[in-house]
Amino acid sequence: MNAAQQSEAGPRPEVVRKAVTASAIGNATEWFDYGIYAFGVSYIAAAIFPGDSQTATLFALMTFAVSFLVRPLGGFVWGPLGDRIGRKRVLALTILLMAGATLGVGLVPTYAAIGIWAPVLMVLLRMIQGFSTGGEYGGAATFMAEYSPSRKRGFLGSYLEFGTLAGLSLGACLMLGCSLVLGEQQMADWGWRLPFLVAAPLGLIGVYLRSRLDETPVFRELAEAEQTEEDTSTQFRDLVTDYWRPILQMGGLVVALNVVNYTLLTYMPTYLETTIGLSSDASLVVPIVGMLTMMVFLPFAGALSDRVGRKPLWWFSLIGLFLAGVPMFMLMGTGVPGAIIGFAVLGLLYVPQLATISATFPAMFPTQVRFAGFAISYNVSTSIFGGTAPALNDWLVNVTGSNLVPAYYMMFACVVGTIALVGVPETARCPIGGTRTPGTPQAPAQLEYVGGRSG
Repeated sequence: MNAAQQSEAGPRPEVVRKAVTASAIGNATEWFDYGIYAFGVSYIAAAIFPGDSQTATLFALMTFAVSFLVRPLGGFVWGPLGDRIGRKRVLALTILLMAGATLGVGLVPTYAAIGIWAPVLMVLLRMIQGFSTGGEYGGAATFMAEYSPSRKRGFLGSYLEFGTLAGLSLGACLMLGCSLVLGEQQMADWGWRLPFLVAAPLGLIGVYLRSRLDETPVFRELAEAEQTEEDTSTQFRDLVTDYWRPILQMGGLVVALNVVNYTLLTYMPTYLETTIGLSSDASLVVPIVGMLTMMVFLPFAGALSDRVGRKPLWWFSLIGLFLAGVPMFMLMGTGVPGAIIGFAVLGLLYVPQLATISATFPAMFPTQVRFAGFAISYNVSTSIFGGTAPALNDWLVNVTGSNLVPAYYMMFACVVGTIALVGVPETARCPIGGTRTPGTPQAPAQLEYVGGRSG
């Protein structure tokens, strides 16, 4: 069976379900870490960093951004390795590193106990998290895409992002639950650490699920044909010379994707509490309600992309967010009801992007450079524009005095994404096996839509 036939027929449904679950669990663990750090940043700032409240919070947000500066290094290491030795082995290593470092964050002594070593340890642990994440997301999306039947890649890929929101929501709910049960003083003293300790069992579950799966059918076929990349330096040269266009296109799409993502899903609690003036509990309730709403619509948007294509959904999302950014941030400034409505509207406009990235991005590269192309493009762009979004938004709000700065930044990102989207080929229902870039004339043709069923 050749690559196109394998992609059309797909593995057995029970195997696909296991692959989807294993990928989503790993992604949930990654985003659980980012969620609990972002949602507990005021407690972390007070315990770990020196200075007054505003200075310590800025240091904590800058430390959040530090992990993103290391992500490209992780992409350069894990991506080529995943194309050489397989997706499965790399994903087992990255989830262990991520979960272990998250556990370590919950065990860092306070600044009062060990002085400057507290923020130093925090920065080191965040760097380890960033390094592991450099391979985790690209690997998980590649793993899921290569297991999914071509006609259902959008629908099944949406569950990776379901894992994203599940991890963030779990982090927010744990932080909120601890706050309600323990109270402000105990949360500040030690309660903020509890959610970080949950990372260890999450990581072990993810490793167990991934260890019970075979390598993806698409990669196995390439390995059997001895067409995998054997030399990392050669692979990198091939990427730069032969695939510079999809690298730049993905980078532009990731600017839009992650500026919106990190503004809405990680910076929002800090923004609502420090800028809008909501209570710490209310500032957690707003994104929880918004994310749970988004989770309901993700599979529907993914399935719709299998029918009408990925690009129409991206156009709708980018234009909608550009137009709604300022009005919805103004609405969020009116109080809790306005904040919930404004966040929900922006979140639902973001869903068409979020639901389709796991199907869109892996299909921008052929199999032999897919993991590396995805990991490097995604993480370089994310490190510059995504992870810095919370700290940059916070700094600009303080400097300008305008509460609408996050909206303007989102609008700028959507313009960048729109420019990048123009030249991206449509890859809905395109087989992604073989050594040709999906969606191009040389690759296998797009399959017909068959009423939501796989081929």
